[in-house]
Amino acid sequence: MHRYQILIEYIGTNFIGWQIQSKGKSIQKLAQTKLAKLLNEKINLVGSGRTDSGVHAIEQSAHFDCKKEIQNLDKFLKSINYFLNDKEISIINIKKRNLNFHARFSAKQRIYKYIIFNRLSRPSIDKERGWHIIKKLDIHLMKKGAKKLLGTKDFSTFRASSCNAKTSIRTMESIKIKSFKGRIEIQFKSQSFLQQQVRSMVGCLKYLAEKKWDLKKFELIFKSKKRTLCAPPAPAQGLFLEKVIY
Repeated sequence: MHRYQILIEYIGTNFIGWQIQSKGKSIQKLAQTKLAKLLNEKINLVGSGRTDSGVHAIEQSAHFDCKKEIQNLDKFLKSINYFLNDKEISIINIKKRNLNFHARFSAKQRIYKYIIFNRLSRPSIDKERGWHIIKKLDIHLMKKGAKKLLGTKDFSTFRASSCNAKTSIRTMESIKIKSFKGRIEIQFKSQSFLQQQVRSMVGCLKYLAEKKWDLKKFELIFKSKKRTLCAPPAPAQGLFLEKVIY
């Protein structure tokens, strides 16, 4: 048996998310089906983690096993992309791995990026690639709020009710916020995230930056561990899985 890691770029707008579900188009199912067709055998594609409906990926990571060794990886890459590119999915790299490698369990860090367009006009080139917010956001306040989220803490407030993780304790290693010409990028780095955690954190940071909440209320809601007090999660279209580090 031979194991391969693939790095996948996709626009999640027209998909129900990464993970195969009983109904709807998923990235995992489409990629798995095309790989099986090309390799002429049953394939089980294992991702580094799920991305929700509408969420994009700059570099999702996954692995699969196959009986025959792939002789020419460049040729294989061109062939698989022929079947996927028109669906706004690209396999950007493929690597031979040993059987100990696991796309999900071997991951040391996951990096997500959230994009906000903070301007009067709605984006055209970047349509459905970010959250359009007209009201001016206070970046300084947003950065202060982000500092409160760093470290090993209970992130129950930001956890979706459907999340099946065994614990809500996570270690937020870094949050970087930068703004340029009305475009705000927030980068989150952790080993793993709860379902809807990033979008929920962004929603709360937005309330803080709009001055709907002050810093004290932001911290109290985070520490309350009550999902019902969380601000509405940021829309999926602004979220990108940026990188998985092994």
